[in-house]
Amino acid sequence: MRRGSCVGVILLALGILSVPLHGQDAGGGARQGDRERGFRLEQNYPNPFNPSTTIPFVLEEEVFEGGRPAIVTIRIFNILQQLVAVPTALNHPHGNGVPVMDLPYDTPGRKEAFWDGKDRNGREVASGVYYIQLVVNNQSVVRKMVVAK
Repeated sequence: MRRGSCVGVILLALGILSVPLHGQDAGGGARQGDRERGFRLEQNYPNPFNPSTTIPFVLEEEVFEGGRPAIVTIRIFNILQQLVAVPTALNHPHGNGVPVMDLPYDTPGRKEAFWDGKDRNGREVASGVYYIQLVVNNQSVVRKMVVAK
């Protein structure tokens, strides 16, 4: 392997150079059209974090078409775009700790999810760059976050 390729692989592994997921710009932020979609994924806090983080998002009136609930999914991916975890809802009518996977929300406003920094098998994830994907009514947006141990 050539030196330039080795450096790129190392940077990718360290999370310094990463491949954006669909719906994300290269800078890690949300695309400009998010407000027109009727929802926003805000930056998680704290960021960087260890061991857990809160993921805020906003649902506007537009996502409640015909009075129907907005269907929300949040997923955490690693830099290889492998599913790592599904955060849980905070202050949801179905209760705290409910996975945000096809979860209905009935009212607009600012909502929050929680991730404990563990993968789907209950193991703490390694330090590095991860991606939060918010899907609302089959439209998605992605943001970067950093786990620092």
